[in-house]
Amino acid sequence: MKPLTRRQREVLRMVASGYTSAQAGNRLGVARATIDRHLADVYRQLGANDRSHAVALAIYYGHITLPELAAIAGVHTQEQAA
Repeated sequence: MKPLTRRQREVLRMVASGYTSAQAGNRLGVARATIDRHLADVYRQLGANDRSHAVALAIYYGHITLPELAAIAGVHTQEQAA
């Protein structure tokens, strides 16, 4: 399997955090279509069917690490507590 680029991993982490393509694009300073293109490339490389499948496969293959998941979960837990 071809390794994911830094940007593809960054987009996947944002998807795992619950960002829409538009929100991720705004955050990264790129168009929504650019995010969608990155995701389409990721789907193809991982053999994923959709966003959640891509995140699951990224975790399985180590593209998203457990510390990154913990950070993502921590952000959501802190937001819910506030």
